[in-house]
Amino acid sequence: MKYLAAMVLAFIVSLSVMPLLIKIFNKLEFTDKPNGRKKHKLQTPLCGGIALYVGFFVSYLIFVGDEVSKQRMILVGATLIVLIGLVDDYYKSKKKEFPILPRLIVQLFSAILIFNSGIMFRGFTNPFTSQFVLLNPFLQFVLTITWIFGVTTVINWSDGMDGLAGGISFMSSATFFIVAVILGQNISALISVCLIGSILGFLYYNRYPAKVFMGDSGANLLGFLLSITALDGAFKQTTVMSLFIPIFALAVPIFDNLFVIFKRFYEKKPIYQADRSQIHFRLEEKGFTPKQVVNYIITVSAIFSAFSILLLLIKK
Repeated sequence: MKYLAAMVLAFIVSLSVMPLLIKIFNKLEFTDKPNGRKKHKLQTPLCGGIALYVGFFVSYLIFVGDEVSKQRMILVGATLIVLIGLVDDYYKSKKKEFPILPRLIVQLFSAILIFNSGIMFRGFTNPFTSQFVLLNPFLQFVLTITWIFGVTTVINWSDGMDGLAGGISFMSSATFFIVAVILGQNISALISVCLIGSILGFLYYNRYPAKVFMGDSGANLLGFLLSITALDGAFKQTTVMSLFIPIFALAVPIFDNLFVIFKRFYEKKPIYQADRSQIHFRLEEKGFTPKQVVNYIITVSAIFSAFSILLLLIKK
């Protein structure tokens, strides 16, 4: 019942604040305008990230009885991620480019806050000796920061069609919830359902044709929170097999964006220069409609997620 209550509260808050945000952002012309790369027909408010943030944290702060210091760091880190994302979105609304360096600094700083709160990748169990291998502090730091920064980035890069990044994030959150319940990880399960509720509230307005976009603020927030959920959940199991669970749960955005990075590197293009290399654009060019693209990618994500849960059940 607590899981259900946390999810419903996040959903109601996210859903309820959206109409007001849409009015404010439209009035301020804080909107995403169509261009050569973006095919939507109308200016669309970039307020989804705020609704996701409010919906998640209202429920999280009420229902998740975690350590206060840990909660504080998650709140501060997520707030910084949303704020720098809003700055980036504002520049885009004015058809300008925000420099990459401030975004990198804020994202890395937020990841360091999470590491310092004690949420980290500590090590794994040797499958041959059954002994826990505790990594040295430097490796713990590098792997944790890389994971948080990487997942934050790949979810952001996956936000290219109505309902896509939200659908992928919903599927990953649902997977982390099921894994947490199986492993008896109450905190991780609660964080996951708070995410699920806020995402569902957002998707009500973001499904095709979208009335609102999450923007960089929302996409980066979802990636940031998903990375934390994995670190504080599935990665805690520490068996070699369990390490693959978050990777499979996020397989589509991770492997697709690795492909994009290598493609841009091979073509000698700046890695952060936006183009139409992602899988959703490639499928669209092959004749898929936007709805078909989103349904196809989410179905593939669901298959990978089911496989990750199957791995866990086999191991148990």
